[in-house]
Amino acid sequence: MTINEIIQSAVITAIQELYGETITPEQATPTVTRKEFEGDFTIVTFPFTRFAKKKPGEIAEELGAHLVKNVQQLDRFNVVQGFLNLVVADSFWTNFLTEIADNEDFGKQPNNGQKVMIEFCSPNTNKPLHLGHVRNILLGWSCSQICEAAGYEVKKVQVINDRGIAICKSMLAWQKWGEGKTPESTGTKSDHFVGDYYVLFEQKFQEEYKVWQISTTGQAILDEKRKPEQADDQFFKDFKNTYFNEYSPLGKEAREMLLNWEAGDPDTMVLWRQMNQWVYDGFGATYQALGVSFDKYYYESDTYLLGKDIVEQGLASGVFYKKEDGSVWADLTDAKLDQKVVMRSDGTSVYITQDLGTAQMRYEDFGTEKMVYVVADEQNYHFQVLFEILKRLGEPYAAGLHHLSYGMVDLPSGKMKSREGTVVDADDLIAEVIEEARTASAERGELAELPKETQDDILRKIGLAALKFHIIKVGPQKRMVFDPKESVDLQGQTGPHIQYAYVRIKSVLRKAGEKLAKGNRQYSIESIELEPQEKELIAQLYRFPVAISTAANNYDPSEIANYCYDLAKAFHRFFTDLSILKAETEEAKLLRLELCGAVANVLKTGMGLLGIEMPERM
Repeated sequence: MTINEIIQSAVITAIQELYGETITPEQATPTVTRKEFEGDFTIVTFPFTRFAKKKPGEIAEELGAHLVKNVQQLDRFNVVQGFLNLVVADSFWTNFLTEIADNEDFGKQPNNGQKVMIEFCSPNTNKPLHLGHVRNILLGWSCSQICEAAGYEVKKVQVINDRGIAICKSMLAWQKWGEGKTPESTGTKSDHFVGDYYVLFEQKFQEEYKVWQISTTGQAILDEKRKPEQADDQFFKDFKNTYFNEYSPLGKEAREMLLNWEAGDPDTMVLWRQMNQWVYDGFGATYQALGVSFDKYYYESDTYLLGKDIVEQGLASGVFYKKEDGSVWADLTDAKLDQKVVMRSDGTSVYITQDLGTAQMRYEDFGTEKMVYVVADEQNYHFQVLFEILKRLGEPYAAGLHHLSYGMVDLPSGKMKSREGTVVDADDLIAEVIEEARTASAERGELAELPKETQDDILRKIGLAALKFHIIKVGPQKRMVFDPKESVDLQGQTGPHIQYAYVRIKSVLRKAGEKLAKGNRQYSIESIELEPQEKELIAQLYRFPVAISTAANNYDPSEIANYCYDLAKAFHRFFTDLSILKAETEEAKLLRLELCGAVANVLKTGMGLLGIEMPERM
């Protein structure tokens, strides 16, 4: 039992013995004592006045005395009005420390027999990965690592959006203006090479559109359809998609290319495979740089026709209904959603159809009880509909579906737009943060004596820690503005600040020597009276398994990021206030060394769950 559970059980027993009343575990749940008061855990006694017929303070005094007398892990208590603050005995904390000091896997939990599939990244093959993808990737990867640590068997997947009009735009632009160039011939990273043609298509289209706007046809459309209150510029901005679909020569060529792809035209397929492979090669390099991988890739070109059989089954079971035009719908109004089309009147699929089929395929592939979709909050409604339909279809995995909805990432200058080339590419971002780490390191001069290869590896770890932690520490639901300069700040609530705590510990342990560092103790530490800084640090370590469970249950890596920051901050305080190698006694020295080792293990594990490596030196 954890100390929380021990206190909770003892409170239930004490209330029964003192007042003859049975209370629920929730009523006896201890909370962490506020920092301005002495204590480790607090019990609120106000709810007990109903049956105890006493003031909250009196109840707290009686309950505290009973608990300290009967629970050996408690040392003393104090009362602040109706709040009972309990102080855990130092012996409990020191015994705990000796148990975990050499356990590099502390916090990780045994396999729970459950499987979870996490889908993340899922980019389009018409452009390189950008800052928005980075947030998605870091959330998905962190969640997968945290769920594994919480005991789940995790499958990491993504759906590559490798078909559609956007992909055809890149293909058409290269076909018309590429002049046979390749990533190799231009020395361009292959996904950036393809993305440049997507931007080029938009530039050419805009040029075409401007010419059309002043043409006889364009002016006639303006005169006919513009509303009186609508300015000319605003009309043409709103009319852009209609122009692309009905009037644009480039739009017509792109649509014809898509039809050729759907018909399996050999020349179109060869071009499609070549340009997609260029993008896949580029993606792979970026994934490697970020330290992420996937267990399986799904491709929209393979899955876009899935789900039609499910629609037929849903019609037969009454989950769906057919309208007079032949289209198939789901009526979800009783779930406060809307009526949703799942099959067009011509028998073609919509996105929801494809997602129904893909979910079923994944269940057949992996048999997972839980499926997590890491997708931006712009798709909240889509996933509400998808999950509701799967529930009504009676799918065995429907209860375990979760949309990890996250806020979009903006730049200080506003939204990013891929087709206009105003994005922060993931590769450029990675290079920038590593270079910033290099600049900061050069100013300090602390790595100058190390070989260049070693320096480069350390700077890579520092730069990526700055990038990853800056993004992960923000709760997923929050929209965030990404400021590159702020992200690489090596001070404050940053990844490098936490890495520095780890580096400090490693330096101390090297100086102490392997014998003490590995906890081959020659002295008993169980009778030591702890300093407040030591106790705070041990108590922080004690909470690590709970932090992992909470983060896994909520699919929220920021829980671990903020836990690691709090632990590092507590260590820096401990390091500043207390001497380690010159401690007052050998027992105190040993305890502090073991405490250092335990903190290092937990920081390495915790940051590892976020995909962040810890350097030995900085």
